[in-house]
Amino acid sequence: MATDTFEFKPASRLSRTLAGGSDFFFKLLRIAAFYVGLIVVWQLVADSGLWESYAFAGPTEVWDSLQQNWDNGRIQDAVQTSLKRLAIGFAFAFIIGITMGAAMGGLKWVDETVGSLAVGMQSLPSVTWLPLALIWYGLSERAIIFVVVMGSVFAISISARDGVRNIPPLFRRAGLTFGANHYQMLRYVVMPGMIPSMVQGLKLGWSFAWRSLMAAELLYVSGGLGFLLQLGRDLNNISQVMAVMVVIIAIGLTVDRVIFARLEGWVKERWGLA
Repeated sequence: MATDTFEFKPASRLSRTLAGGSDFFFKLLRIAAFYVGLIVVWQLVADSGLWESYAFAGPTEVWDSLQQNWDNGRIQDAVQTSLKRLAIGFAFAFIIGITMGAAMGGLKWVDETVGSLAVGMQSLPSVTWLPLALIWYGLSERAIIFVVVMGSVFAISISARDGVRNIPPLFRRAGLTFGANHYQMLRYVVMPGMIPSMVQGLKLGWSFAWRSLMAAELLYVSGGLGFLLQLGRDLNNISQVMAVMVVIIAIGLTVDRVIFARLEGWVKERWGLA
């Protein structure tokens, strides 16, 4: 009696490549269609007359303002100044936050004291640090860096604490079984184990730092993207205000896609979470 046999063959590498390329193409097409539609709606709203021209600018006026500020170098100088401040403030916040978080996650009495304070301080909007920064540091770069640090350090510390808490107890017992000392436990068990939670904490901390920086740069004539926003408001130039907002959004998307998306992908692959 004859029986039918079925042979399952894995898809060829070429077919998988073509399928992946097709998905990528349609993804780009969807994104492009969305943003084109968004710009069209934006232009229609600007032409509708719901707002006066001095209160709402269309995409063509915003593009002209963006091109003008790019040609005279204002955008490049502002971006460089803002990113420099962000790098300094976020570096301080990262070091302080990691140290606080590791201590809160590893020592109960630290979590009960400093941890409760960190949770409360995280609820403070970053703009509330501006008056304190002015009193302590005056109109200076240190005031801006202070606001950036205070706006992000507690989010990073809480994420680091949660990362330490989420380490499986089996990892700790295994380290102790192999005779690991305190430094080795910290180096080979605690720090690697907290990385998955820390990625989200770093992303959240960066977003808080970025928004804190924009608020702090409104303090005084200090350069940066926040200053360009304030200058546009003072000149009643809505096109410049919206152009700078577009630049801020573009930088945020770029950092998220280029740095944090890749970091998240690496963590998922490295820790088997994908």
